[in-house]
Amino acid sequence: MSDAVRAADAVPVKPRPDRGWERWQRALAPLVEQLRSAPLTLALLIALWVVGAATGSLGSGPSPSLLAHVGVGLPTLEAGRWWTPFSSLLWSSGIGAYVVLSLLLVLIGPFAERRLGTPLSAVVLVAGQVLGTLLGTAAVRLGVAAGFGWTLDIQDQIAVSPGAGLLALAAVLSYRLTALWRRRVRLVGVLVPLVMALYVGHLQGVQRLAGMLIGLAGGALLYRRTPRRTHRASYTETRVLVALCLAATALGPLVASLYSYAIGPFNNLDFIYFSHGPSAQQIADACAASADACARAHSVDEFFSSPGRLMAALVPALLLVLAEGLRRGLRLAWWITVVTELAWVAVLLWLLTLNYGQDSADGGASYLLQLIVEALVLPAAIVVLLAVTRGSFRQRLPRRDIRRLALVVGAALVLTCGAYIVIGWLVRDQYQPHAGLGDLFAGLPAELLPPAYNDLLPAYPVAVGGAARGLENYCGVVFWAIALVALLLAFRRPVVHADAEEAARARALLVAHGGSTLSFISTWDGNHYWFDAEGRAAVPYRVIATVALTTGDPFGEPLARRRAVAGFAAYCDARGWTPCFYSCTEEIRDAAVELGWRELQVAEDTVVALPELAFTGKKWQDIRTSLNKAGKAGITAEWWVYEEAPIAIRDQVRSISEEWVSDKGLPEMGFTLGGLAELSDPAVRMLVAVDQDRTVHGLTSWMPVYEEGVPVGWTLDFMRRRSEGFRGVMEFLIASAALGFKEEGARFLSLSGAPLARADRGEPPTALQRMLDWMGRVLEPVYGFRSLLAFKAKFQPEYRPMFMVYPDPAALAAITRAIGKAYLPHMTPAQGVRLMRKLSG
Repeated sequence: MSDAVRAADAVPVKPRPDRGWERWQRALAPLVEQLRSAPLTLALLIALWVVGAATGSLGSGPSPSLLAHVGVGLPTLEAGRWWTPFSSLLWSSGIGAYVVLSLLLVLIGPFAERRLGTPLSAVVLVAGQVLGTLLGTAAVRLGVAAGFGWTLDIQDQIAVSPGAGLLALAAVLSYRLTALWRRRVRLVGVLVPLVMALYVGHLQGVQRLAGMLIGLAGGALLYRRTPRRTHRASYTETRVLVALCLAATALGPLVASLYSYAIGPFNNLDFIYFSHGPSAQQIADACAASADACARAHSVDEFFSSPGRLMAALVPALLLVLAEGLRRGLRLAWWITVVTELAWVAVLLWLLTLNYGQDSADGGASYLLQLIVEALVLPAAIVVLLAVTRGSFRQRLPRRDIRRLALVVGAALVLTCGAYIVIGWLVRDQYQPHAGLGDLFAGLPAELLPPAYNDLLPAYPVAVGGAARGLENYCGVVFWAIALVALLLAFRRPVVHADAEEAARARALLVAHGGSTLSFISTWDGNHYWFDAEGRAAVPYRVIATVALTTGDPFGEPLARRRAVAGFAAYCDARGWTPCFYSCTEEIRDAAVELGWRELQVAEDTVVALPELAFTGKKWQDIRTSLNKAGKAGITAEWWVYEEAPIAIRDQVRSISEEWVSDKGLPEMGFTLGGLAELSDPAVRMLVAVDQDRTVHGLTSWMPVYEEGVPVGWTLDFMRRRSEGFRGVMEFLIASAALGFKEEGARFLSLSGAPLARADRGEPPTALQRMLDWMGRVLEPVYGFRSLLAFKAKFQPEYRPMFMVYPDPAALAAITRAIGKAYLPHMTPAQGVRLMRKLSG
């Protein structure tokens, strides 16, 4: 078979998006396949259920007599049963635990055996189980010796569970994962047992947390020679991690409420997070105190027998909704979370002082201080975390969506409160005592807050009649149901430009008339738009300090583009801004020079003509080699729209991108360089290289270049490759894209501009150009712009210079700072120091 035929076979395919069960089937297929080749996982899974069934332990765990011989804890270890750290691996505490641990084993085991090998996985599992249970039990013993009250309550507990070993295995496995999953596995692996230990407080939770810590330490020893940079996460991943932390603080008390005997140190205050109905004894005590207290206790008990009891979980529900907003990087969610946590701190202090502040004698003050510390640890930690990561939450909802959200929430508040007041006054005889308007207004806060906060509120009338009870039970839950759903829908709505109408108008102009190869960048968030008087041309720009920095050429009708330079300049002059056209073509450069502006080449566009493209001849040898090697390795190229791609593909794309960002340890660049957010545009096409196991080896994204409403060319933007993947994957993907676009009838593809790099045209450089060339050489070890240009030369492109034009040389320093801020908007001081070290090195 000839090389030419093999190259033709590399035309990308367009798989049909998975639907329904197909998506889950394809997502789970790799896991099922790996499970078949995981002997340790299968053996432990079978042993766990067979031993549990044989000993009658599946329902509620081992019997007390059996537990005393196979479980691990202070009683068994002090009795000399040294084998219990090993034997505890084969039992669990009940059917729920059996199911959860089996799922955890299926998720962790096959991947660990694949990455670590079965023998090492077995050693880590057993060692983690033994050391984790011993360390956790020893921690309880130290707490008992120190007189720590919570440990005194669990010193007689005996635990059975393979959880400590599994978490230790997950911790060691994390050292062999990509940056994305390394962080997530470690965060979840520490957070879950930590929350369980703090709220549920059982010995199992302490042992599992110890197992995770043992695994992290063991992994560090095993892979101490493997270079693992610990640079910060990308902004997308930072949002996910912060959201997970907030969700953990919301779910912890909820999980603890499911346990009958939750005795964790933080569980003293679980009622603040999740309200509980009064017990029979509490009702009896209230009735013995007074008639009003008795009526109020029965009213609260009635409330917990109605659907209104959903108000009991208001705080965690609100935090979970806010966590979704944080995951999407929304500034509104950031502000609401901060305000909520600070308000919570104030309420907690008030509630604790009210309930325990009167007891200053007999250690009451120290107990109050302990409760305050326990209550404030989580909200204070979340506030600090949000403050540290504030820069990651810059996405803004459109004003229209904010107005709509405010209208919906405000209307729900007015209607529910109005119903409580108006209908309550009409049935005022159904309250004890009879309710006046003032009494009903005083009762409004009790309608909008969980029952646990009633002690903070002024006295309110108690409903005793049917209609009054309906108001009391439903007004609050209806309002919060509407408010939380509205907030969640607003958070889930796609984030668009602050002025969505102008963005849509500019995009329509771009599609209709086109622009330069970089014009599609103008659709990215962060741009504003200037339109000429006739609406025939537009200029995308962003203002940094007093510099109005554009992205590429003006776009619109061809004759209006050149005139847009002068029009935009006048617009900027009226506002005291300095205009700067960045990465523009020769056409716009000439129009600016006619106005007396200065020019400077800042990049080199590389354009490949497609109609006559054929990978034949010596000059295409490297490309043919990559195509042929990919074919032999079973790697194919597939077109996807990112949002329509299977879950497994999207997950791997995120993982590869996170690994690339993390391992560089340098600031993420923006402005003319896209990321995952820009990949989500449905007009952008994503080409991925996948092997027969559906492993993604690399990806590229392509932005359309329009003319008369249809794409006539495509521009390369997003490029990522798996660090351990096929080495020629970028050559393979670009060549495959070129063949695919050629087959579709496109005229050209652009490999995009290479900043601070240019082809040698034999022209004598100016002093400013020499300085720019020097900067390119200095930054080469860090960002590799010149290496990128040399890589693109493999595709025999036509070189087209890209310029920066500006009116005033005196503003050059401000323009330089603006460009740096545009490319590195989130650079931290630590990253700046690291960048300087790399440059000086």
